[in-house]
Order: sequence, then structure tokens, then C-alpha cells
Amino acid sequence: MRTLGPDAIASISRTLPGWQFDARRGGTLSREFVFDDFVQAFGFMAQVALAAERLNHHPEWSNVYNRVAVTLTTHDAGGLTELDVELARAAERALAAVAAVAR
Repeated sequence: MRTLGPDAIASISRTLPGWQFDARRGGTLSREFVFDDFVQAFGFMAQVALAAERLNHHPEWSNVYNRVAVTLTTHDAGGLTELDVELARAAERALAAVAAVAR
């Protein structure tokens, strides 16, 4: 899989607001999600985990109570790829689903 070029990386801030690009390690995307409680955070992680399995692309993440920190990069490609963008989009959909249930 090929890493994303400069134009694709530049469009990330428009298409994935809240995600931060970092050029280190060949390129990463990171975001911290904050929920009302641990149950919401865990539900979010479960949904993202299912998407990651379908994509066969797994995030670097950590969870402390109501916070989930996610970093995406494609290790075997040496940087950011379309798989990372796809998984970030899946995380955004999971966030929307958790928020809809919380209402």
C-alpha cells in the first residue's frame, strides 16, 4: 500500500476535523475522544475494533475512564495510507452512533 501524498494529507483537516496530522514516523493521524463515562468510551472502542477487524488494520490506542486516544499509521507502509483515513472515518461514525444513543 502506498503512503498518502501531500495533497491527500492536506485534505485531511477538511474531511476529518479534529484529527491531527504529525509528520513524525512517516505520518500519523491522532485524535482524543472524550465521552460522558467509561461505558460510552468502551462502546466506542468496541465499534472501532469491529471496523478495524474488517479492514485488517488496527489502531494504536489507549483508554483511561472516559477518554480514548487514537493514533493511526500504517507500519508496513512506513506512514499514512488510505487505510488510516478509512479507519478514522469509521471512528467518526462510531462517535456519532455513541452520541445518538446518549441523547
